[in-house]
Amino acid sequence: MSATYKIIASVLLIGFLSGCAGMSHRQQNAAAGAAIGGVAGAVLTGGSSLGTVGGAAIGGVIGHGVDYHKK
Repeated sequence: MSATYKIIASVLLIGFLSGCAGMSHRQQNAAAGAAIGGVAGAVLTGGSSLGTVGGAAIGGVIGHGVDYHKK
């Protein structure tokens, strides 16, 4: 991987991580669930677009429903 790609990937990663700073815990859970579900859907369906989108949608719904309370 060239240095240019590493710099671009680093900038994008920082942007994505800082974008969650103002979100509620429920919104963060939904975003994480959508990301994990999208990857899982892509892996399980061999990279199918429909599987990726479906996995992201299901993961987002599950992530939104997960709510934890600090004790």
